Formats: sequence, structure tokens, C-alpha cells
Amino acid sequence: MILYPAIDLKEGRCVRLVRGDMNEATVFNDDPAAQALLFVTAGCRWLHVVDLDGAFAGTPKNRAAVQAILRAVTIPIQLGGGLRDLATIETWLGKGVRRVILGTAAFNDPDLVKEACRLFPERIVVGIDARAGRVALDGWAKTAEVTASELALRFEDAGVAAIIFTDIDRDGTMAGANVEKTAALARQLKTPVIASGGISSLEDLAALKAHEADGVAGAVLGRALYNGRIVLKDALALAE
Repeated sequence: MILYPAIDLKEGRCVRLVRGDMNEATVFNDDPAAQALLFVTAGCRWLHVVDLDGAFAGTPKNRAAVQAILRAVTIPIQLGGGLRDLATIETWLGKGVRRVILGTAAFNDPDLVKEACRLFPERIVVGIDARAGRVALDGWAKTAEVTASELALRFEDAGVAAIIFTDIDRDGTMAGANVEKTAALARQLKTPVIASGGISSLEDLAALKAHEADGVAGAVLGRALYNGRIVLKDALALAE
């Protein structure tokens, strides 16, 4: 199972939100590139970067911070937030981002996802963020009537590299991962699933790892890393 330490960007700084509320942002580092280096030093093999301002605006807003991270580290990065057209996707992949995450765009323009998968094999990830089981859009500001599993199944044959499933109700709350829903989604899909939201202990990671055979291939770690509830080296040892 691959671990993805999260760097969420708001106004150029590394923050964590609670349930996606931009008004409940805690700043953990004013220098995202320095934070990325800390994760690399601890031994992580991937980074998960999200432009929160871009997710709300519909276009990238933290370009300078992302580029600073790309200059600072050599490990692969997956980037999400405000990526809603082929030109933007191509730009970031050309700048060194390994994979891009399409969330709102996956709901509003599924043909974009399919075309991007065709043009950039294994470099497109679909991010599905769910509130009470329903898909959330536009930086989690809106909720659709479509369920997470319904949306995920639309891309089973598209060539998506992974599905990132985030339980918004748990994100940033330290309430524990929603292992049951994550594993249930993974069992419905051939596409690997990356768990996100609420992961707060090594026990959560162990519970997710127990479902590797079901298709749970990774986990995004956020607040628990920043406040010390999870030590990255211990988490990496467990995952690997």
C-alpha cells in the first residue's frame, strides 16, 4: 500500500481544513516546498498536492507553490484542484507533475477524463469526494445526487490510474478512516482505490491495508501527520 502525504495549498501556504471548510484552515507551514522536503526525508515515495483555492475557483491559483515543490523534490507528485481542461492538464504534466487528479471535471465532463486518459496513459486520477455518500463538487461547496460508486463506475474502462475516495464527513476530523465504505467501493471496481479522509492512527492504516486484496492500494495522510498522531516512518514501515 502506498502512502501519500498531503500538502493542501491555500494562499501559498500549507494548511489543513476540517470537513473541507475553507474558514477552518489551520496553517502548518508557510513554506510548502520545505514541507515537501520533510516528507521526502522521512522516506515517502509520493506526494499528494491539492490547490484548494484552485478547487473553488475552477482554475489553478497556487502555481508558484506547486512549482516550488516540483523544484525541491524528485519523487512523483499527484496534483489536484482546479484542473478542468486539457490545456491545464497538459501544462502541469509537462512541468513535471506525475499524475493529475480530476474531481469536479470528472463529474461535469466525463469525456474530458476519457480523452485525458487516452492522451496521458496512467497519469490521470479521478478524485471522488463524498458527503453522506453523495459526490461533492467545486471544492466541496456543492453536492450532487450521484453516489460515489455510481461516478466511479463510469470510468471503469477509461484507463484511469486510480480513484481517490475522500469521505468529507471525516476529513480533517481525526475521527478515523471510513474503512467499510472505502473497501466496499474498491470491491466494486477494477481500478485501484486510494483512501482519504479521517485517517488518524496506525490502526486505521492497518485496517485499510487489510483490504489490499479488495483493491485498496493507497492512503492519503493529512492532519495526523502534521500534529504528530502518525509518525511517517512508522506508517511507511506498516504500509510496506
